[in-house]
Amino acid sequence: MTTVLVLNGPNLQRLGTREPDIYGSETLDDVREALVAAAPDGVRIDLRQTDDEATLIGWLHEAADTGSAVILNPAAFTHYSYAVRDAAAIVVGAEVPVIEVHISNPQAREEFRHTSVLSGVVTGTIAGLGTNGYLLALAHLTRPPA
Repeated sequence: MTTVLVLNGPNLQRLGTREPDIYGSETLDDVREALVAAAPDGVRIDLRQTDDEATLIGWLHEAADTGSAVILNPAAFTHYSYAVRDAAAIVVGAEVPVIEVHISNPQAREEFRHTSVLSGVVTGTIAGLGTNGYLLALAHLTRPPA
């Protein structure tokens, strides 16, 4: 069985109640349920959330070691965490895909959100499409080889 790690950074456990006008009303459990329902046979979804940078880095190292593809919503770490960036680069360097996902469109928000220190090292980025971005990332990661 193939595992897709769905890694979420700070404050994302508050989805559904945190600024629903920006992030919508779906919870992280709703995201998990949608991903599990959409996952092809033989693909296991392992969704995790942490407010701790070191924990997120450890999970990225795990992905590199196990070859598990990653859907990563780094949340606020997007804008300043070079440590998370370096860990994502390790995963991609191990030829394991990492798709960066943002529920809102950072480019349409405050100026400090316009910079992602991760976008330059990840496989791809999906932003501004709500929680559907997670499903699009999963579809990309599990598509048949061309």
